[in-house]
Amino acid sequence: MLTTSEFKRGVLVEIDGDPYLILDVAIQSPSARGASTMVKIKVRNLRTQQVFDKTYRGGDKLAEPNFEKRPVQFLYQDGTGFHFMDEDSFEQFPLSAEELGDAPDYLIDGLEGLEAMVFNEKVIGIELPPHVEMRVIECEPAIKGATAQARAKPATLETGKIVNVPEYLEPGQLIRVDTRDGRYVERVKD
Repeated sequence: MLTTSEFKRGVLVEIDGDPYLILDVAIQSPSARGASTMVKIKVRNLRTQQVFDKTYRGGDKLAEPNFEKRPVQFLYQDGTGFHFMDEDSFEQFPLSAEELGDAPDYLIDGLEGLEAMVFNEKVIGIELPPHVEMRVIECEPAIKGATAQARAKPATLETGKIVNVPEYLEPGQLIRVDTRDGRYVERVKD
């Protein structure tokens, strides 16, 4: 059990049967005699990714979740879902698009560097690496004389995700994309 004095950024707690990550902590000291200290935390539900605030009295306790991260590799997608392999045990498991949230936009066959979020021995989601390399499938033709500081144009990537890229990029080129905000980072030599 964790007391409110142990709450800090990055700590995992269990609230109403779900694992939560503490994003921010604010402590309010009492203004009246006999009042208790209030601890406000901003938390993210690791299953649903929803963010909200919770308030607790000083001395309240929350359970620590049975939570761990395991390295996994994305194998393929079919009609039943997205299939992954645990890199330690080599066990395979499927997840649905709903369980993955925005992750399918970045999943290409054989992608490594992923982590499965495991709560009570059940995989509840996938954590993507900060950047992935993807191929541009479709975009407007490159404009002659375009430089890196030129305007952006939309490009369709191999997963169907649309990203704004510099005008000098052409279909077939490999680029690095930031998985946190979905923006173009740089061109990759292949």
